[in-house]
Amino acid sequence: MIHNLRKDVQALANPKKAKLVQGYFKTGPGQYGEGDIFLGLTVPQSRTIAVKYKDLAYLEISALLKSKNHEERFISLVILIHNYKYGNEKDRKKTYNFYLKHLRYINNWDLVDLSAHSILGAWLMDKDRKMLLKLATSKNLWSRRIAVVATYHFIKYQKSSAWTFKIAEMLLNDKHDLIHKAIGWMLREIGKNISHEEEEIFLKKHYKQMPRTMLRYAIEHFDPALRQAYMKNKIA
Repeated sequence: MIHNLRKDVQALANPKKAKLVQGYFKTGPGQYGEGDIFLGLTVPQSRTIAVKYKDLAYLEISALLKSKNHEERFISLVILIHNYKYGNEKDRKKTYNFYLKHLRYINNWDLVDLSAHSILGAWLMDKDRKMLLKLATSKNLWSRRIAVVATYHFIKYQKSSAWTFKIAEMLLNDKHDLIHKAIGWMLREIGKNISHEEEEIFLKKHYKQMPRTMLRYAIEHFDPALRQAYMKNKIA
C-alpha cells in the first residue's frame, strides 16, 4: 500500500512550488530545517492522500514517517491522528507510544503543530504529564516545541492554563525564536479560549523578561493601546 501512496505523492510533485516552500521552511545549511526535502504538494493534497490511505499498517506508517520527503512525514502524521481520534483506548495508547518512539522524525514546526496537541496532548488529558517536563528540558528544539504545543489540548478542551504556564516559565529564556513563537501562540490561545484576564496575570509577571517575539505573539489580539503599553514596558 505504501508503494501506491508514494506513487500518488510523486504524481502531485511540483518542483517550482517545492523550491519556494523549502525557503519558507528554512532548509538551508545551518537553518532549523536543514536537509528537509519538499516535493511541492499543498496541504489539502497531502490530506486527501492521507484519507485515501488511512488504513496503512503501523509498519508502513513508520517507514513513511522516516522519509526524507517532508510531505510523506506530514501524511503519516495525519494518518496517526486519524488512528488516535477514531481508535479505542488500546489503539490510542498504541498511537501515543508510537508517536514518542518516532519523535526524531517530527522535525519541522508544521509537523509539530499538526500533531503534538492531537496525540500527545490528547493522551495526557487525564494522565500523568511528566513526559511534558522531560520534553521541555530536551536539547532538541522540536521536542521542546512539542511540549509547548501539546498543552493546546488542555487549553481548548479543559479550559486549563496551568501546564501551559508551567512549560512557558521553564522555557522563558529559551534561545530559539520557534519556541518564543509557540509560547506566545499558546498564551494568546489562553486569552481566546479561557480568559483575557488569566493571560494577563501571566504576562504582568513575566512580560519584561520575555523575548519580544514571544510577547508580540501573546498580545496580538489586544487593544492597540494596551499592546503599545506592553511593548514599551509601561504596564503597572
